[in-house]
Amino acid sequence: MCGIIGYVGIKDAVPVIVEGLKRLEYRGYDSSGIAVNNGDKFSVIKKKGRIAELETAIKLKPIKSNIGIGHTRWATHGEPSDVNSHPHLGDKSKIAVVHNGIIENYKKLKERLEKKGVKFNSQTDSEVIAQLAEYYCKEHHCDLLDMVLRVTNALEGSYALGILSVGAPDTLVATKKDNPLIIGVGQDGNYIASDIPAILKHTNKVYYLEDKEIAVLTKDSVRFFNADREEIFKEIKEITWDAGSAEKDGHAHFMLKEMLEQPKVIKNTFSGVSKILAESKSGVLDKLDISKFNKIVITACGSAYNAGFVGKYVFEKLCRLPIEVELASEFRYKDPIVDNKTLVVLVSQSGETADTIAAMREAKSKGATTLGIVNVIGSAIATECDVCLYTAAGPEIAVATTKAFSAQLIVLYMLAVHFAKKLKTITAKEAKEYFNSIEGLASSVELALKEEKVIQKYAAKAINSKSIFFIGRNIDYAIALEGSLKLKEISYIHSEAYAGGELKHGTISLIEDGTLVVAIATSERLVGKTASNVEQVMSRGAKVLWIGNDFIGQKPDNLFSVSLPKVDELFSPSVSVIILQLFSYYVAANKGLDIDKPRNLAKSVTVE
Repeated sequence: MCGIIGYVGIKDAVPVIVEGLKRLEYRGYDSSGIAVNNGDKFSVIKKKGRIAELETAIKLKPIKSNIGIGHTRWATHGEPSDVNSHPHLGDKSKIAVVHNGIIENYKKLKERLEKKGVKFNSQTDSEVIAQLAEYYCKEHHCDLLDMVLRVTNALEGSYALGILSVGAPDTLVATKKDNPLIIGVGQDGNYIASDIPAILKHTNKVYYLEDKEIAVLTKDSVRFFNADREEIFKEIKEITWDAGSAEKDGHAHFMLKEMLEQPKVIKNTFSGVSKILAESKSGVLDKLDISKFNKIVITACGSAYNAGFVGKYVFEKLCRLPIEVELASEFRYKDPIVDNKTLVVLVSQSGETADTIAAMREAKSKGATTLGIVNVIGSAIATECDVCLYTAAGPEIAVATTKAFSAQLIVLYMLAVHFAKKLKTITAKEAKEYFNSIEGLASSVELALKEEKVIQKYAAKAINSKSIFFIGRNIDYAIALEGSLKLKEISYIHSEAYAGGELKHGTISLIEDGTLVVAIATSERLVGKTASNVEQVMSRGAKVLWIGNDFIGQKPDNLFSVSLPKVDELFSPSVSVIILQLFSYYVAANKGLDIDKPRNLAKSVTVE
């Protein structure tokens, strides 16, 4: 949610920042803005709506500088408007601030400042940061570093901040707490950003800020300080993604491009995790003695939760351990029953999902061991969890996840096989066979993607549906949840997923003439049961999209079937989800919707 980009260097900052904002659009936003430091004053342009509105405003009133900050806002406090957009200025326009996060004590701070005569312009919690910074500078004559320390000590909540001061026209300051922020080092200057794609065109060398660390950037240098004002030295990281990874490469949407990348992502993720599993006693996973745990809890949000739900079936089947799957937003408030004999697995594409971070900290406070599955190096979960495994999805720009979800499934499968082998619930020979099956999923997914044209044609018939229901049994029910979520995310059609056996317990009352039901049936032992459920809905007028094994019995006219490549039933979600993704994509495409940036959604939910 929200995006930050800042630059100080020898180039004109305005095009750098505007381009960076465009590359952060996928995070979700309702307004955008830019501020540049001209030495004696700020030039600020802020607009509600898309970045195109901001570009138009800049053309009408050109601004130029070698230092500036920009922001895409997702409204939390105050409606979307020009005034509520970032950057925010202090009362005397001496400080400019961009902020991601939530300031929980902003009302108290605002009341305190207003009593001192400070005038506020917006309804936001973020403006209090600029006003407080300017107040401290005026009252205490402090330098930028002292000012940032005073401000952050006063704030309660989460933040990633980019700060400019008229008094320091060549300096950009950044700090963070519970929100991502990276520092980029380039040949023509230095950058701050909330995510890698914003600056990848300019540099692949970055520092990852830890909570409460402060970065002080000039065109020639980057220095870091801790909360005690002591200078610290950080290791620079090199991003292996190429800039083209964040480009559409001629595809209509990022989502389509990212779906088509899934065979490669599966190969790369399998290869990366295989190397970790093959490591010696000093390896990452050897820190985990799986035999000491009496249960595993998987916690996540959204699609990552659905991946975890798939994982539950695989872990229980192979490891014979009780597995709980919890929504991270519920886990943190339920006083979970976890202890030092519990392994808590945290799944998050960004590694910055606020509820999942909170769940991790709750689990650690109760003595549980934590294992993170994330896509972003240096993210909060990657840094704080006891053990971390990375997916190899690369940058995922579309808000609705596809390739990152597929990579999460691969890691969960491989973990389940690895742990089962350690627990001796499967033999070494069986483990090898399972790993071979997982490795072969890349080819199976490639075959499934060839159904694209067939699904495109069928999806055209679904665009006028008011509700679409997804059903499946066992692991097919788990992936039905993801199919339903994907559809509602990007097509805005109401959809629900149900375990097939639950239809007769109330849900079948929703079926009427013309209702579309998507049935997933990849299990040989349960295909007859799912077919029976399909017969029940068709007898009430439903149309059915059947995905998986051959339909049992005579295929009726109102049933359209898509066959899948044969894979091990345990790993079938990796193949069936491809058809579900394609179906959702083409329903939304046929409706002419903004697929990569669906309304009201953000890529990374970094606030509660």
